[in-house]
Amino acid sequence: MNFKSRFLVTISLFFSIALFAKDPLPKPKLVVGVVVDQMRWDYLYRFYDRYADNGFKRLLNEGFSCENTYINYVPTYTAIGHSSIYTGSVPAIHGIAGNDFIIQSTGENRYCTQDDSVTGVGVTGKVGMQSPKNLLTSTITDQLKLATNFKSKVIGIAMKDRGGILPAGHFADAAYWFDGESGTWVSSSFYMKQLPKWVSDFNKSKLTEKYLNQSWNTLYPIETYTLSTEDNTVYEGKFKGEAQPVFPRDLKKLSKDNGLDLIKGTPFGNTLTLDLAKAAITAEQLGNNPVGVTDFLAVSLSSTDYIGHQFGIDAIEIEDTYLRLDADLASLITYLDQKIGKDAYTLFLSADHGAAHNPRYFKDKKGNAGYFDTKKYKSEINAMLETQFGKKDLVNSLMNYQVHLNNALVASERLDEGAIRKAIVAYMKKIEGIAFVTDMEETATASIPARIKERIINGYHLKRSGVIQYILEPQWFSGAENGTGTTHGTWSSYDAHIPLVFMGWGVNKGKSNREIHMVDIAPTLAAILKIEEPNGNIGTPIQEAIK
Repeated sequence: MNFKSRFLVTISLFFSIALFAKDPLPKPKLVVGVVVDQMRWDYLYRFYDRYADNGFKRLLNEGFSCENTYINYVPTYTAIGHSSIYTGSVPAIHGIAGNDFIIQSTGENRYCTQDDSVTGVGVTGKVGMQSPKNLLTSTITDQLKLATNFKSKVIGIAMKDRGGILPAGHFADAAYWFDGESGTWVSSSFYMKQLPKWVSDFNKSKLTEKYLNQSWNTLYPIETYTLSTEDNTVYEGKFKGEAQPVFPRDLKKLSKDNGLDLIKGTPFGNTLTLDLAKAAITAEQLGNNPVGVTDFLAVSLSSTDYIGHQFGIDAIEIEDTYLRLDADLASLITYLDQKIGKDAYTLFLSADHGAAHNPRYFKDKKGNAGYFDTKKYKSEINAMLETQFGKKDLVNSLMNYQVHLNNALVASERLDEGAIRKAIVAYMKKIEGIAFVTDMEETATASIPARIKERIINGYHLKRSGVIQYILEPQWFSGAENGTGTTHGTWSSYDAHIPLVFMGWGVNKGKSNREIHMVDIAPTLAAILKIEEPNGNIGTPIQEAIK
């Protein structure tokens, strides 16, 4: 081949390469999802004046805040919330019908991430026998893996197993959760055969013990905590071995009675979780994939939930926890700026549910509130049914604000299930604290406000939910009379109104006051990443948030 021919071939090859070697579609290097367990929406503003500039305030000032984001199902629990954020779906479709639920065909009680076919990694027993197999739909993290031919890295981290496993999805590289007995981070054989060296090294550093080798005192002088009740009230629970629920707390001393699991109920549990998250970014080189391949880190902060359950939302402990969390978030964001690049990552912050005021506190302030004793009313309903139908224990449970029948007994005795349901509904309508009760087969025509009715239907899974749903009056929740702390699970705004703030790559600055739903988070991320939404998604992208 002469020079001219070689030249023409070279030129042709050059233009052929240039034709196909286009710039890759711009995408963030890393997506970081932060779910703050039990964070009410109003915590963004209740403590706003006390926050520093680089945590919550930076998210609100530089990001896009969806001010009216609601959970559109009941019951509002941790496992469902994490599943719904990441699937864009609801229990009726994704199947996570509670933290625990009952398999209606067998009566088996199933924990949301229970998987008896796997074993623990870094731990033995049930703590490690966990996986996402009970989640029936894909997650946004699954879709990212599929879209990149599994080149993206996905890792989930949370103290609660369900908070790390469900967001990470079925195709995750890893999910890690906390073992309170050993004070270490663990996983399961679903993901790996052994812990990576970096996780083992992290565990060997014994940060849990270091955080517990100190006192938990208020971050600022206690007299400045004017947004909370006094330090010692009847509404607060106590740690084992604690005479009164007051500051300061000698954590080293308390850990002798409570073990290393104590850290979950302190703000330092969130700090420890974010320490592991930063270590994961560095060790796994998250955000350093080829151009156009995005990684995903799903983090859930569980300690806020443990603290809320124990002390209630009006305690100094909660105010102090959020002031400390503000500093922890600032540290994480600064780390991402330095490690990934300020304009190279997308971060969102939300919550799996909110929480109620303690009913006793609410009543003492002359409000209407109360406790619904499920153990008591289950016994009463079964006694009524025994009188009418001649059989004991026809109701298995009142779990998840639902009535679960003993289906095996009903079938074996050839009882009239329809008559049993009607008897239960008629009886429960007369119970104090019950606002609505409905047979799920009749919900569509029941005299229930449309907003609540939609949430009942969205939360009902045919094979995992009870056949009757009951709704309590506002400020009522399941629990023993005059119980301490708080809980959640209802349709009311204190449980269902959650924060949602996006920040970073592909996100506009600003806020929206229109009603948005938890299920809109996943499709919004899909739109930013230019990938397919999860396969059970019912949400829609939040267009005004997307740059």
